[in-house]
Amino acid sequence: MCRWAAYTGAPIFLEEIVSRPGHSLIRQSHCATQCSSAINADGFGIAWYGDRPEPGLYRDIYPAWSDPNLRSITAQVRSGLFLAHVRASTGTATSRNNCHPFVVGRWSFMHNGQVGGYDGFRRDADMMIPEALYASRKGATDSEALFLIALAEGLQDDPQGALERAAARVLALSRTKGAAPHLRLTAAFSDGETLYAVRYASDMAAPTLWHRWSDSRGGRAVVSEPLEADETDWQAVPQGSFCLFRGDSVEIRPFDPDALARAA
Repeated sequence: MCRWAAYTGAPIFLEEIVSRPGHSLIRQSHCATQCSSAINADGFGIAWYGDRPEPGLYRDIYPAWSDPNLRSITAQVRSGLFLAHVRASTGTATSRNNCHPFVVGRWSFMHNGQVGGYDGFRRDADMMIPEALYASRKGATDSEALFLIALAEGLQDDPQGALERAAARVLALSRTKGAAPHLRLTAAFSDGETLYAVRYASDMAAPTLWHRWSDSRGGRAVVSEPLEADETDWQAVPQGSFCLFRGDSVEIRPFDPDALARAA
């Protein structure tokens, strides 16, 4: 399983989430504590929003802890909304195009989880991506396919509904042609204005998701694992949840693609 961290609020240097905390994302890349694998060394990536609608994007295939360019960038770049990810592959190749986050226009997306038996129906999943979006299919992961299917389902106008419908379609495919666990989905995505996150699993074993408001930073971190051991006010996101983070406000709604998948 991968690890990721996102932030929204007053602009901060990326390193305040990615590398400086005691249990930063870089530390989680080689010492994760809340997932089945402690090592996440199959690449990394960061998408950050600045003065333009489209996010900047930096991805590479090295382990996050061994790339000095990553530390240099995070020490110099300041942003009020960013997504960062360290990857542990569930089967696809270690390549830059398979590293998260994925970006299309102003949207960015990253995922921790899996689609069970994806290799057995990868072509079927790709066929769900319309021709107008298929040029954005750069890699081979289930995560990127899910993102592009969600865009096709109307992510721009209905973020929750679009992701729910996309997850339902992929879940139905996995049940028909794949294997259990059919869908584990802990993801974050953004249009540069709102940070969205979801935690869901068809087997009720979704990867962990936490969030915390920081008065000192003036912003909120949304993470796979808490960033500091001595911070006791991290809040766990329940399974089956869709979250909207805007400023200091948090809205958590039920998220149930399973109902749609069974009805299909």
